[in-house]
Amino acid sequence: MERSKILYQIKSLENMIARKFIKDDEFCKQKLENKKMTKPTSTQMQIMGYILEHIDEVVYQKDLEEVLNLRRATVSGVLQTMEKNNLIKRVTDTIDTRTKKIILNEKAKESFLKGQKKIIELEKVAIEGVTEEELKIFINVIEKMKNNISKEDIN
Repeated sequence: MERSKILYQIKSLENMIARKFIKDDEFCKQKLENKKMTKPTSTQMQIMGYILEHIDEVVYQKDLEEVLNLRRATVSGVLQTMEKNNLIKRVTDTIDTRTKKIILNEKAKESFLKGQKKIIELEKVAIEGVTEEELKIFINVIEKMKNNISKEDIN
């Protein structure tokens, strides 16, 4: 493989995962046909997962921006959509009224757990025939790439 095609390969894998996720989901296929896609996106799933992992803590938008490495406008738009779809509530913090706590509702928890189960199943399929050593190398390479990209200023 050409070294200059690495990012294309990563994007291709991401597209395959997304298509497989949609293809095998009856609810999702019906919504796509009706042009009313309400199934949580991967970013929404990451947000719900983070909030559930930190269920005993207060989660703010800035936390999500940092953890997911997304811009403020992106996270704001995703949260607005999630709020519109009744997945979260944003509640003004009593300590700092300039900020809002992000709280998951039951619909979001159920949706996350269903999606998480599918992700685990798809991950098992994706790593079939891949050794532990190969997975360690893969994760190490991905981490190095992320680190390289985060510190490099490309014009």
